[in-house]
Amino acid sequence: MKRITRTALAVTAVLSVAFGATACEDDSSQAAETKAKEKGYDKLVANQPIEIPEYSTTRETINRWIKTWGKNSSKGKLSYVYLQNAKGEYGYFVLKGLPVSYCALGTPPSKTKSSNGGMVNIPLPEMDGTYSDGAGTCNTYYGFDATTGAYMEFTVGMNQSFFLFDQPSTLPEFSSASQMGPSSIKDVS
Repeated sequence: MKRITRTALAVTAVLSVAFGATACEDDSSQAAETKAKEKGYDKLVANQPIEIPEYSTTRETINRWIKTWGKNSSKGKLSYVYLQNAKGEYGYFVLKGLPVSYCALGTPPSKTKSSNGGMVNIPLPEMDGTYSDGAGTCNTYYGFDATTGAYMEFTVGMNQSFFLFDQPSTLPEFSSASQMGPSSIKDVS
């Protein structure tokens, strides 16, 4: 009797594992599409591997940005913000440092923890050591006037664009730009 019970238990355990493994497989249409995409990607990688670059112009540009705005020598550096409205008229601000988006954060955005122990993406800081939550009023920028230190804010979008330079622009379209803040280009030259 004991031998039959042990055998029955062993068969039950094997069947449970077999049925359990089958139940865990996802045979949904979404799973099938995902498998097809992965199979296609694997085939493309095998047939057309990505070349390994010898030089990165993107990294070169990032390094130049850091040299322009991220070194001690750039402390107090002025930025020249030109705005264009829907009528094609230009105005400008002269700011101390770069304008900052309302989406920029000094600390990481709040993290959500997965209750089932799954993976959670934790944001890393941007190249200037700040974070961005990507939500809210990302099209609103603020900064401080170059000579008075007055707080200034502007919004882009809705037919308004801005152009940023680290020195006064000599482009003809900006030559008639009107002063919009306390500082003029002549004041800071």
